[in-house]
Amino acid sequence: MAGITIRNVKTILTAPQKINLVVVKLETSEPGLYGLGCATFTQRYLAVAGAIEEYLKPFLLGKEVHRIEDLWHSMMVSSYWRNGPVLNNAISGIDMALWDLKGKIAGLPLYELFGGKSREAAAVYRHADGRDLQELEESVQAYQEQGYRYIRCQLGGYGGRNHPIRSPDGALPGAYYDPDEYARSVPKMFERIRSRFGDRLELLHDVHERLVPIEAVRLAKQLEPFRLFFLEDALAPEDIDWFRTIRSQCATPLAMGELFVHPMEWLPLISNRLIDFIRVHISAIGGITPARKLAALCEAFGVRTAWHGPGDVSPVGHAANVHLDVSCRNFGVQEWSGISDALLSVFPGSPEVRGGYVYPNDRPGLGIDLDEELAARFPCTNTLPAWTLARFPDGTSVRP
Repeated sequence: MAGITIRNVKTILTAPQKINLVVVKLETSEPGLYGLGCATFTQRYLAVAGAIEEYLKPFLLGKEVHRIEDLWHSMMVSSYWRNGPVLNNAISGIDMALWDLKGKIAGLPLYELFGGKSREAAAVYRHADGRDLQELEESVQAYQEQGYRYIRCQLGGYGGRNHPIRSPDGALPGAYYDPDEYARSVPKMFERIRSRFGDRLELLHDVHERLVPIEAVRLAKQLEPFRLFFLEDALAPEDIDWFRTIRSQCATPLAMGELFVHPMEWLPLISNRLIDFIRVHISAIGGITPARKLAALCEAFGVRTAWHGPGDVSPVGHAANVHLDVSCRNFGVQEWSGISDALLSVFPGSPEVRGGYVYPNDRPGLGIDLDEELAARFPCTNTLPAWTLARFPDGTSVRP
């Protein structure tokens, strides 16, 4: 099927789970042949949609669908300034859709084009939380009973926001938390969870950049006896030089990359073996094309993959994660937020979880479809999530 070209580029905005999702549909010159890609940047979804509709669509119309590598690079440099979450997500929507098309044209699921399966399914981790330790324990136990072995434990949300806050008069609105109270609570939390569940579970924790660097070093050291599977986002991207200090102080495995959008953010961490897991949001780095190269780079330095997989990844993006998971030799674990019945109805063919593992289906390409008429019944809302406005007790705005 040579000579197939891009006939139309559609940007579909939908929120079946009240989380803004951006999906790209590439329609081709071959009747009925189209590809889907994820371009979800929830907090700036309209900016991504504008980049696709106003800039990438005119650039792509009439282009051949087979030239994925050339199209990716030409899209990236066509604006001269490059990298950044808006542009990268816009390019990702196109890139994933092109890979979806490649699989459909070949008549093969995407993992086959990546060299075939390294495993039948990908182990996933779930997010357990609670307002107190008892509620957290109940959440962990519920996931364990469902067959999950990997569980991320949080207490009171990111930064432990249930601590008493004393703020000055006139303090601005925001998601307030006490970093010192939070840091003291985490080792106690894992001591309790380990004493209750023993070593049968792989435990994870997400700092979510809520600590100053030296406190992140201290926390990583304190958590070493509890043998975490990994400690996630202990530092902000701006503070990555501090990973050398953490590495020199303890053997707590480290995961990083959720906010990365530029290769120079991850390259020094990987090449100097300062992290153990790469955690990028695949659409935020530009899609499947750069993710495959990143996974290969990681393999050379003993770093495993743990792609970002929260609710603000569309099922199309989850499908891309899973095809990479089952094919990459250096896969570690996959974050899984669950796919609701509403999402499944809009995105038939979504990956399926059974017994703590997520399975791709064997349909060509990404194996997932989109009901556009149903998607339109779940409009997006242009509101800023409150958790992004994190503040210290004195009102200082901090990274989320």
